[in-house]
Amino acid sequence: MTLPADPTIPEIRDALAPLVADNAAFDGWKAAARDLAADTLGVDRDIALLALPDAAAMIDAWFAHIDREMAEKLPPERLGNMKVRDKIAALVEARLDSLAPHRETLRRALAILAMPQNAVHGAKLGWRAADTMWRAAGDTATDYNHYTKRAMLGAVYAATTTVFLDDESEGQADTRAFLSRRIEGIMRFEKAKGQFLARTSHRPSLSRFIGRLRYPAV
Repeated sequence: MTLPADPTIPEIRDALAPLVADNAAFDGWKAAARDLAADTLGVDRDIALLALPDAAAMIDAWFAHIDREMAEKLPPERLGNMKVRDKIAALVEARLDSLAPHRETLRRALAILAMPQNAVHGAKLGWRAADTMWRAAGDTATDYNHYTKRAMLGAVYAATTTVFLDDESEGQADTRAFLSRRIEGIMRFEKAKGQFLARTSHRPSLSRFIGRLRYPAV
């Protein structure tokens, strides 16, 4: 990525993120990885420190970079009229394809996010990834479905990533098969939930009935 003549801190952060990730495979998510990335881009090391002050910030920026790569690979017009399950599978696979050359970097990142002091931040990043994928798939839910869908996809993505890290099969076939089974599970749950809500939507409401007893219509 080429920086503009007078880059902002967010622009510097975005430019540094993939370079830091490249270095983190060898140097860890440490100052050395950030400094080397800054030198590569010709950015003052103190400015790089301001943009990426710690390991959590570096990982955050890298995951955001992966989100952007995923969105670029699968814009709305490419997803087109695909079924929802196919959209989600394609988005997860695109994300994993971007991560494939960086397994050691990812392994180190997840180990850092698993530390107690980073657990909340790690959960936020997992939620952000799931939210980004659902939005890219065209989801516009704003009720409790918004949260259940993201919680389920976040859990599926986390489990799939665990398989992915140790997958030595050709073309990550084992990971793709695992993902397919988990997404099928989500779709079955969503279908069952929809059927249940359809059945219960016509049932009389006990709270409304009691309310009418207390406050009869005039």
